[in-house]
This record gives sequence, C-alpha cells and structure tokens, in this order.
Amino acid sequence: MFVNACHCTWCQRETGSAFVINAVMETDRVILTKGRAQMIETPSESGKGQKIARCPACQVALWSHYSGAGPNIAFVRVGTLDDPAQCPPDAFIFTRSKLPWVTLPPEIPAFSIYYDMKTQWPAESLARRAAAKNE
Repeated sequence: MFVNACHCTWCQRETGSAFVINAVMETDRVILTKGRAQMIETPSESGKGQKIARCPACQVALWSHYSGAGPNIAFVRVGTLDDPAQCPPDAFIFTRSKLPWVTLPPEIPAFSIYYDMKTQWPAESLARRAAAKNE
C-alpha cells in the first residue's frame, strides 16, 4: 500500500542501522516461504508498543504490527523480501532524528515526524487500508 523509510531512534536501535524501510500491506498478503514467525512484543516510541514477527531460526525481524494499525496491517521489512529493489520508499518519516550523514533524495517526500495519510497515500491504498482495518 505504501513504503516508509523511518529514521526514528527506535527503528535505528531495533535494526542496528540508520533507518528501516517498511512496506505497509495487508497481513493476509504476507507469505512466509519457510517456517512460522515468532511474535515478540516490544516497546515503541508511541508508548503503545508493537509486535515484531521474527524468524525463529535467525531472529531477523520480518514484519511488525503496530497497535495503531492493528493485526491486519503488517509493516514488512523490505530487506527481507526476495526483491527489495521493488519497494523503494514513498516517504521518509521521523527525519527529525535522521543521522546527519544520511542524505535524502529530494524527489521523495520527507517529514519531520509523520504525514497526513489522506494526502500522501494513493486513494487505492487508503481503500485497501480501510478494508483491512474493517473501517
């Protein structure tokens, strides 16, 4: 539905990197090619927490469920996909805590914290999100 590159300090710590790239999609569209994900509850910057689906063998984070989005919306770690190049970011978020040596391309919208989904997401993606959340 939409791809975020998040630069918040929580994502930096969880990934051990400068940011995380999450493809937001319906949970029922996530296909594991092997095994079963292990769900782990962790804190988040919002204070509401998140559930991270991890590979039980290597503990790599595969996707998250944030409390505000609910269990039917998955934030899939793009780096775990078979072809991550197919999911470039649609927006950079939480750039207020972006590391100073990271340069953002000017053609992709960047937001100090978050954005208004109604103005940034395509209409089709908003409809898919509403359907997944049963709104």
